[in-house]
Amino acid sequence: MDTGIGAVDGPKAAPSGALACPATFPASSSPASSAEATMGRHLARRLVQVGVSDVFAVPGDFNLTLLDHLIAEPGLRLIGCCNELNAGYAADGYARAKGVGACAVTFTVGGLSVLNAIAGAYSENLPLICIVGGPNSNDYGTNRILHHTIGLPDFTQELRAFQTVTCYQAVVNNLDDAHEQIDKAISTALKESKPVYISVSCNLPGVSHPTFSRDPVPYFLSPRMSNQMGLEAAVEATVQFLDKSVKPVMVAGPKLSVAKAGAAFAELADASGYAVATMPSAKGMVAETLPRFLGTYWGAVSTAFCAEIVESADAYLFAGPIFNDYSSVGYSFLLKKEKAVIVQPDRVTVGNGPAFGCIMMKDFLSALAQRVTKNTTAYENYKRIFVPDGEPPESEPGEPLRVNVLFKHVQKMLTGDSAVIAETGDSWFNCQKLKLPDGCGYEFQMQYGSIGWSVGALLGYAQGAKDKRVIACIGDGSFQVTAQDVSTMLRCEQNSIIFLINNGGYTIEVEIHDGPYNVIKNWNYTGLVDAIHNGEGKCWTAKVTCEEELTAAIETATGEKQDCLCFIEVIAHKDDTSKELLEWGSRVSAANSRPPNPQ
Repeated sequence: MDTGIGAVDGPKAAPSGALACPATFPASSSPASSAEATMGRHLARRLVQVGVSDVFAVPGDFNLTLLDHLIAEPGLRLIGCCNELNAGYAADGYARAKGVGACAVTFTVGGLSVLNAIAGAYSENLPLICIVGGPNSNDYGTNRILHHTIGLPDFTQELRAFQTVTCYQAVVNNLDDAHEQIDKAISTALKESKPVYISVSCNLPGVSHPTFSRDPVPYFLSPRMSNQMGLEAAVEATVQFLDKSVKPVMVAGPKLSVAKAGAAFAELADASGYAVATMPSAKGMVAETLPRFLGTYWGAVSTAFCAEIVESADAYLFAGPIFNDYSSVGYSFLLKKEKAVIVQPDRVTVGNGPAFGCIMMKDFLSALAQRVTKNTTAYENYKRIFVPDGEPPESEPGEPLRVNVLFKHVQKMLTGDSAVIAETGDSWFNCQKLKLPDGCGYEFQMQYGSIGWSVGALLGYAQGAKDKRVIACIGDGSFQVTAQDVSTMLRCEQNSIIFLINNGGYTIEVEIHDGPYNVIKNWNYTGLVDAIHNGEGKCWTAKVTCEEELTAAIETATGEKQDCLCFIEVIAHKDDTSKELLEWGSRVSAANSRPPNPQ
């Protein structure tokens, strides 16, 4: 983590080997008129240059002039959100679709409101640029008390809050080093795949300065390189470890995406012949059409027969794993460290040792694919014990709709032009069982698990992936947290399909620890969305209680209403949950309720 503060640090010379160097673009850039040579224009151009076409924003008096410059930038669209939390969630979803996202809010009241979303993006390793309109540069160091603060002449409260959930913080209150501060912040977000914080004094965006007299020179971000000797040693140690095993397997983890190693993982899977699984938070990062794909490895709630093969293996290679209480089902994994090769984005550990640093995952997996001996034993064992999943029992005419019937129909909707957003809750488990066609996107927030994330994330993801029709599965409790930005989806003319699963409360919490606090006030959800629609934009809603109504609703949503935002409220029994949630909830509950260690 690093922080740059203009008024304190003072002007700085550009470091040698600066990042803002020409790549495939010409070295010269067009000069700007003095009226255009502003910091606001430079920041806007930088955002467009790195791939941001949409900025999710909530206006406030400290960021209004900056928003003017963002609006004026060709190729950049400002999307006003209903609140800062949703703006942050939308930037999170956008970063998942486009590789980088951005949001803009006002000082402290906006910054602290968006903070939860930024923390979630940090936990999920997403490059996100959080821009905050800050106090007038003349107010720094004056001992003045400003509005939107807690009433103290200290403007660093917001900065201190962001320091733990961003990898770089820039406080731009001095034009002399604003160019360097902005460029360093944005490049750091891209290099580290983490959020950054940029505070811009409200009186600076429209002021011209010589450092902004030309368009920003495109970044040239040198890729991190593996230590070649270390890479060769790591591959050699791993080959010896894996080749002496009888039934090795390989498992993809969520950091596969950060390392941009999906193709290398598939290359190794093909060369090794190993049975392949994914951790739940890596679903969608590996093609589920790979020849020896088993499904999701999630301990006791894994895809059928997957855990048995993985945990009985005498060697397993995990690429980019995160082992926490949720992914390990309350620390109940039956894995042994001495059997594992753990490949992180820049480090490889073989069994209990040795460990090798400065090794890029992509390089390591590709090199290993050239050396490893093919071994299909684990997959052959899987084929011997595998029994295909059964279909849910047929519904009687008019029978109340079961959740497993809903997801049977969701499965039929998926194509390579689809994407799935799964909200925290039972949708985690039901969506894990979906078989994704090649090209089908899949996103959920497992590490942070903030309920309500999916509404804003759906807004951002759909805005960034306009070539896909996004299907979101959201529980009623989660929807109540962030429902307002359905209105922003309508303003953006999105055509996503939302399945609102109305089962009367926080079902995932019920299965961990029940109590009256898990029951929520029922809303007329279709009526709420119709009120938000208010005749402006394209929106269609339906409420379904049985399979016949569900089938008709899906047919309409995918047919005559395919260009509309479609909101389908699914009425489900409060106890209708996946068997995986029941198992997972009891194990997480047991982990949460462990007594204190003896003193």
